[in-house]
Formats: sequence, C-alpha cells, structure tokens
Amino acid sequence: MRINGERLKKTITDMAQIGATPNGGVTRLALSDEDKDARDLLKRWMIETGLEIRIDDFGNLYGRRPGTDPEAGAILIGSHLDSVPAGGRFDGVVGVLASLEVLRTFKDLGIQTKRPVEMVNFTGEEGARFSPPMLGSGGITQMFSSSFIYDRVDADGVRFEDELIRIGYRGESPHRAKNVQHFVELHIEQGPILDTERVPIGAVEGIVGVSWLEVTVRGVRGHAGSTPMAMRRDALIAASVMVSAIAEVATQADKDLLLTVGKFVPRSSAPNVIPDEVTFSVDIRHYDSLIRKRGVQAVKDLLMSIGREKGVDVSVVDLWNMEPTVFSKSLVELICEVSSFLGYPVRKIRGGIGHDAKYMNEICPSAMIFIPCVEGKSHCEDELASWEDIEKGTNVLLHVVYRLAQQ
Repeated sequence: MRINGERLKKTITDMAQIGATPNGGVTRLALSDEDKDARDLLKRWMIETGLEIRIDDFGNLYGRRPGTDPEAGAILIGSHLDSVPAGGRFDGVVGVLASLEVLRTFKDLGIQTKRPVEMVNFTGEEGARFSPPMLGSGGITQMFSSSFIYDRVDADGVRFEDELIRIGYRGESPHRAKNVQHFVELHIEQGPILDTERVPIGAVEGIVGVSWLEVTVRGVRGHAGSTPMAMRRDALIAASVMVSAIAEVATQADKDLLLTVGKFVPRSSAPNVIPDEVTFSVDIRHYDSLIRKRGVQAVKDLLMSIGREKGVDVSVVDLWNMEPTVFSKSLVELICEVSSFLGYPVRKIRGGIGHDAKYMNEICPSAMIFIPCVEGKSHCEDELASWEDIEKGTNVLLHVVYRLAQQ
C-alpha cells in the first residue's frame, strides 16, 4: 500500500501558487485573502475526495471519512496552511496535503476502516499575524478561551473574529474536534539533524518548552557631538552588550539550552542622536522545564547586572511560556515500526518548535512524524524538502493511520 507521489507533488505545487513570492516562497498570513483562497482550494479537494466537511468557531476546517463503527473515536491528522511573511512552501502545508493524500489513497483502494479518519487544517498556527501561535488548536483544546482568541488583533488593529467572519470561515462550536482517539501530524523538521544524518523519518518524542521575554532598555537621549562617551547612558550600546552576553548563558548552563534574540528594535532616532530606548526579544528553549526556568532567571539576572553597569533602566516582561510536551510512547514506537516495515531509516528526535500536536496532546495521545528539510532551513523562501522524503513521510503516515483506524 503506497500513496500517489506524483499526485501529492502536484497538490503541493498547486497550493504553493497561492500567496507565492518572487523567490519561491509564500506569504499566506492567517485569515488573509490568501489564506481564504488556500482554504477554498483545500475544501474543494476535500469535497472531491468525498469527505464530510465542517468548520468550527475558530475556523478550523475538517474533512471526515466515516468508519464502520460510528461510536469509535476518530483518528485525526493534519497541520496548517498559514505561513509567516516570505515563508516556505512546505511548513505546515506538507502535513495538511499529506493527510488529504492518505484519504485519497484510502478512497482509491476502497479501504474501509473501523474508526472514522478526519483531516484538519488548523487556523493561525504561526502566530505571525495574530499572536500567540497555535490559536486554532489552542481553542479546541481550551488552552485559550473563545473571547481571548476573538479579541486578538494584528499590527493594524484588526480583530481575529472580524477577519474570520470576513473570509467566511467562522463556523459553529459543535463542529470542533471531539471523540478523538489519536492525533498524528506530519511536518518538516525545521532543523538540520535529519538532513545532516541523511535519515528520512524522525519519530518525534516530544516538544521542548519555550519562554519568550520582551526586554526594554531605557537610557538618556543626547547629542552625539557634545556628550562624552563616559557620560552617556546609551540604550543601544547597553542593549548590544546584553545581546552578546546572552549567548554565554547557553554555553555555560546546558549544551541543549537554546537562546535567541529574534527582534531588536531601537526607537527611531537620527545619526547624530544618542538612542534612549531599545526593545528586543529573547526566546529560551529546553526540553527540561527546570533547566529552561533556570535559563530564564539567568538571563534576567544578566540583563539587570549589565543595566546597572551601563546606567540604564531595564524592564523585562514574560510574554509567553509553553511547557515541554511528551508524546505517546506507543505512537512513537508505532512510527518507528512502520518506518522499518517500509524500509525507511528512522530515528527518534525531539521537536524544538511549537506545533498543533502539542495542544492536541492535551486531549488525546498524539505524535509527530518529521521529514528532513534541506540544510534545516525553514520560515524562509529557501525552505526545501525533497519529493522523495515527502513521499516517504506520507507513506509512513498512511500506514500509521491505517493501523490505528483498524483498532
């Protein structure tokens, strides 16, 4: 039993035309016109496959293939179609369209499963337009309230709920995923391990915990030509010293602790003005909660110490915390078993990024299948996964779903 690799390739290529960027990527922000067009195309393909369509109150789009036992819990598979600005063609999309291909293959082969099998496109996984990330999966698992999600606003002050209504994808709360037995998500790794080791399949054991900090450094504005260096309280220089020092926390604390400054924004000034304010972000990740929390505190202590040394004020806001996730051991082992059965090398791996499977794991046993992305590049127009690896990953998903759906 194998999927149709050429059909899947065409499906992914056709979807990549929606929101396509000049350099081969996509911009398909959540609830944008491009997101609507992508949803409409996916819905058309789902209808053509004979799936029962429904949309919940967060805009999550489902396609259901009934099983022989109407009372049995469903096997849910899927991911997301939204992207970051100038993102890649494969992030999230592979998981959604591989799920569609699994159900197309079941239809082609006339396979009837005991359990229903459903696919889903989750709303707003990226958090690039409406933050925090994973709003759709967070809504159905009650990690976020409806009012919290509906009141999210983008950079232009536009509300999530208003955009959901505008594009025609506000459904009903009874349509949320329920009675789900297992959830499995196929995704590109978004890191270099599988590609470097030339292993096509990763059985994901869990997802690291994440903490986001927003740091604001305030100094004193002054004239560049008349303020001696020793008398300056330069927010930009102080913030630069902080960013350089943050990397040392990781090397001293734990080899698996990851720290990233992804945003660094000085307040608008001029070439001859000493900057008085800088805001920057700190992303801290580790699979052990205690080590991550120690890392957070070490960063805060470091920032305050440098602030005192440089004569600037420092404020730190805890923007977001996500605890680590441990996926179902039996599902991880099943992914390894199926991969070996199909003749594909496989290794166990940890996910360093939040995915919808993280929140789904709160309501049902869940797991993820990773495939390599070339050089680990993701969230960029250079993002690339080989068609061979995509096909292998989808074949693993096919057999995992088949076995689960017959239980």
